[in-house]
Amino acid sequence: MEIIRIKNLLLRTQIGFNQHELGKMQDLLLNIEIYYSIAGEETSDNPAEALDYRTICKKIIQMVESSHYALLEKVANNVCNLIMEIERVQKVNIEVDKPHALRFAESVSFACSKSKIADKATTGFDESM
Repeated sequence: MEIIRIKNLLLRTQIGFNQHELGKMQDLLLNIEIYYSIAGEETSDNPAEALDYRTICKKIIQMVESSHYALLEKVANNVCNLIMEIERVQKVNIEVDKPHALRFAESVSFACSKSKIADKATTGFDESM
């Protein structure tokens, strides 16, 4: 199984439920690991065989930036579900950061993982991310 990493995808959306957050666009930073089955692109060098991470990013951007969320957990879940719809994808790890959510912290983040793999040893969040 191979991995594509999308690092520090910076998005703006309406996120939060506190009065001072409602109706305001805020930054979110996404780090995503996509585990997938390779389809011969490593030897053919044919872009048509590769997992199209550009299109995946465009779909994530459109979904997140056009929605309102109360919780980071919902953002992470929606992005995971979107990516898991791709047949070749076996597992997704995601971490969603909300910079400056707390006064004395750089950010607050939520991380989760979804997998099509039944083996318990390979499921769950990969803490090495």
